[in-house]
Amino acid sequence: MIYTVTLNPSIDYVVHLDKLINGITNRTTGEEYYFGGKGINVSHVLAELDLDNTALGFVAGFTGEAIEKGTKHPRIRTDFIHLKEGVSRINVKIKSDEETEINGQGPHIDDEALEAFMAKTDAIGNGDTLILSGSIPKTMPDDVYERILERITDRDVRIVVDATKQLLVNSLKYRPFLIKPNRQEISEIFGVEVRDEETTLFYARRLQEMGARNVLVSLGGDGAMLLDENGRVHREGIIKGRVLNTVGSGDSMVAGFVAGCIQRNDYAYALRLGSACGNATAFLDGLATREKIEELLELFESKNR
Repeated sequence: MIYTVTLNPSIDYVVHLDKLINGITNRTTGEEYYFGGKGINVSHVLAELDLDNTALGFVAGFTGEAIEKGTKHPRIRTDFIHLKEGVSRINVKIKSDEETEINGQGPHIDDEALEAFMAKTDAIGNGDTLILSGSIPKTMPDDVYERILERITDRDVRIVVDATKQLLVNSLKYRPFLIKPNRQEISEIFGVEVRDEETTLFYARRLQEMGARNVLVSLGGDGAMLLDENGRVHREGIIKGRVLNTVGSGDSMVAGFVAGCIQRNDYAYALRLGSACGNATAFLDGLATREKIEELLELFESKNR
């Protein structure tokens, strides 16, 4: 089983404007709602790839009910902790001449709720995959990812971590199967400016030395690079197209890479499938669909023949 963890899920309220002007009433030209958070995004794309998975996390209030309802899918089992107080957050994504995001804080999570969540991780067994994605609420301890990973150290679990700064660094001692930083996140971790391929690869190797088995670096308009656990470097570019959406593209890449590893145990193929999923989300208003993934995967495959 694949388990995804979203400690601070959200409703993403996306509004489209011709131009955002401060200090006046702006009228939208369109709007959409999406239910997610990084781990839930991964769950949805895994479902599009016909992989059953369980979504773990916390929900609260009427927005939490909406998130749980919106996450339900024949291939997604939701197993959220229902908080007694507060509401799950709403994030506002403004798309005009530029993209602006306003992210909510989320509800308070007390020790009792956290322990109830930890108990759910006891169901994770040998051969399962655990995907930890995104930030943590301010009310949670900074070492919560470490607590989760420490709890499952006695089991053979494929661990995937897609997080920033210390959340990512502190997970490395548990030798995660995969981490997925981007260049900016690598720069923040090491206090340097990472721009070109040579320095990207140098610091990817540093992360590998610190414990990561496979390091997948998203390069934005330059595609993606994978330093695999055997020391091989794999690269994929992008498919040219009209970018409609950047939210969830990295999550989609994680889902595709994990699916590729499970389906074929082939890192080069996993990178192609991950790239196809990431590009598919970028070219759609919402998350990647199976139809779009298959279309783009064929284009990536043809480039590699």
